[in-house]
Amino acid sequence: MDIKEKLSKLPLSPGVYIMKDKFGNIIYIGKAKKLKNRVSQYFINKNHEVKVKTMVSQVADFNYILTNSELDALVLECNLIKKHQPFYNILLKDGKSYPYIKLDLNEDFPKLEVVRQIKKDKAKYFGPYFGINPAEIVKAVNYAYPIRTCDKKIKNNNKMKKGCLNYSLGLCSAPCMCKITKEDYAKYIPHVKDFLYGKDDSVYNIICKKMDQAVEIENFELAIKLRDLKFMLLKLRERAITALPTTSNIDVFGMDKNDNFYVFSILIIRQGKMMGAKCYSFDNVQIDDEQMLISFLTQFYNINKILPDKILLPVSVDLDDALFKSLSEQLGKKMEVIIPSKGINKKLVEQANSNAREYMNKNCELEEKKKKKKIETLNKIKEVLNLKNVPFRIECYDISNISGTSSVCSMVVFLNGSKASKHYRKFKIKNVVGPNDFESLKESITRRLEKLKSDDISFSMTPDLIVIDGGKGQINTCRDLIKSYNQNIDVISLAKKQEEIFVEENPLSVKLSKDSDELKLLQKVRDEAHRFAITFHRKLRKKKQVLSILDEIEGLGKIKKENLIEKFKSVKKMKKASIDDLIQVSGITPKLALEIIKKLQEID
Repeated sequence: MDIKEKLSKLPLSPGVYIMKDKFGNIIYIGKAKKLKNRVSQYFINKNHEVKVKTMVSQVADFNYILTNSELDALVLECNLIKKHQPFYNILLKDGKSYPYIKLDLNEDFPKLEVVRQIKKDKAKYFGPYFGINPAEIVKAVNYAYPIRTCDKKIKNNNKMKKGCLNYSLGLCSAPCMCKITKEDYAKYIPHVKDFLYGKDDSVYNIICKKMDQAVEIENFELAIKLRDLKFMLLKLRERAITALPTTSNIDVFGMDKNDNFYVFSILIIRQGKMMGAKCYSFDNVQIDDEQMLISFLTQFYNINKILPDKILLPVSVDLDDALFKSLSEQLGKKMEVIIPSKGINKKLVEQANSNAREYMNKNCELEEKKKKKKIETLNKIKEVLNLKNVPFRIECYDISNISGTSSVCSMVVFLNGSKASKHYRKFKIKNVVGPNDFESLKESITRRLEKLKSDDISFSMTPDLIVIDGGKGQINTCRDLIKSYNQNIDVISLAKKQEEIFVEENPLSVKLSKDSDELKLLQKVRDEAHRFAITFHRKLRKKKQVLSILDEIEGLGKIKKENLIEKFKSVKKMKKASIDDLIQVSGITPKLALEIIKKLQEID
């Protein structure tokens, strides 16, 4: 069925559309209120900008998925973009959420901690913070009010014998040692909350008083620490925007663009204070400004869960978009979305636009130069090694074992000369006995090539170049396998001792200059594969060690052991677990939990 025929059969329903190129690769994913109208626009409208025409010219086919509502389409679109990372969709390079300060009100003695994940619990979250270190704010609170910051489970009948360092420094009231009652501890909490909400100067006043006292007794080291905290709190004070009410919670977005780059900036305002600004850049954008902004906002708020009451935007968008309905649902009231034309809101957007423009001028030109240099290096690698393909996608494999036990193989991926860690994969060697790197490599490459048509974002992409750590023998093993799968993939090996490169159909090795960018890139790829393999191998050995120790506990069967590993992920976390933590795992009784704790102490 050709595209015109598929367009005629599209339904007027909400859903997600998936654009593919002639090789079957997903190049763009979008959502629509009405699939027929939205998808048809790409192919019928002749007035697209050049960049949109470029993307449409690459489309050889499309699929679609119907959803019950536009909100469902929004969620599905976001998940599919994360999974497939299409070339023409914008993708947040920095996928981290902002740091927050969490005050855990679920506990008898609430604690303060810096977190990045917002959970659906009864805790209070303050922030987000950037441009200022939230850990310093927590430290300031501790100097004013001795609120704990530790992870200890505190119970009245479980008194600790020894206090922690914070207790000895006077920064914690030591509820774990029963040094303070629940009622007295609770008196601090309203002051801490008011300070973090920006309503109370008591922390600043206490810091100033303690600083003066430290100077009087000539404790200058403490006085300097308190002075630095005082300046940090003053800086936080100065961020207040006088034209805004102290209750204002606003996210302000700005934008700048040129032929190759888009930059979005965001100003975070909480309780009328400017918490900071951040910029995000994107290149190879092939969609219009409105789509671009909606796509960015969707990904941004998918990561950062605490929402403002108001959003200010730099360009017009469809205010009935599912994104804003979804955000209003999460907020519990209608979110105010404004494209301002005057007043303080307009000035804030202009400030955000100015930040984006400055970032564009300072950073994007440098990024473009770095990108061009990497592409030049890849072209040189093709030339000097006489490869069939420019190695835009490089995969490198490395085997790790000790005397043939716990053998693993790593697969690392570099795209356009840069690490693509989301594409990394690892293999446990299943069918090879003993230390046989040739057979282990053969098994790994075979399993990788068998998955070329899988849904896995990494395995489904064909590499241009495979790099092996070794010599000529490893190349022959790889080459024969690739031919059996009818693939046109270059293979080279890089030997560590002399940094010799072996290529197909060449009996002699190639030696590149030690200072060349080509050799440095190949070394970086090889060393990264080695690091990844060793890390995986160590984790596997540690897991086997734990399972071996757990085998000695009567009543702890295979399923319970696997449940423990699944729950705690690492030996370190399992060793830190309390009896209460362990009995949360299915089948673990208090008696078993006590035995597990005793046995885990035997592991170094």
